[in-house]
Amino acid sequence: MFKRILVPTDGSDITAHAVDTAIQLAKVHGAQLLTLSVMEPFPYSAVSEIQPVPPQEFLDAQRRVATQRVEAVSAAAAAQGLSCQAHTVEALHAWEAIVEHAKREGADLIVMASHGRKGLASLLLGSEAQKVLTHIELPVLIVK
Repeated sequence: MFKRILVPTDGSDITAHAVDTAIQLAKVHGAQLLTLSVMEPFPYSAVSEIQPVPPQEFLDAQRRVATQRVEAVSAAAAAQGLSCQAHTVEALHAWEAIVEHAKREGADLIVMASHGRKGLASLLLGSEAQKVLTHIELPVLIVK
């Protein structure tokens, strides 16, 4: 049924559950597993010269962390006998990067975690999962 399953990762514990679910689904369906980690861009501003971390150091750290996250997913997949295409991208909004990546890579299912924020926290912080759900037409499995 599913041929290409995308599992975005932010390295959190809740995302680990989504990764496990995506791996099991990929095994059952004989699907290709894809993973994505979104890096934050450097917060440039008029006072960026006085930032505590220089831009290149910030970007290098973002790249290193994102790479570690997708490598962890790839290793978990390999432990289950699956290959995994790992990607990292820089984007201001993670949900946009996830939607664009799913379309570009021809994913037919997104498996992602929801942190389960409710009330004011959800309103103020937003939900990447909710934004993905409202901006894409392919199936999205939310793991809590």
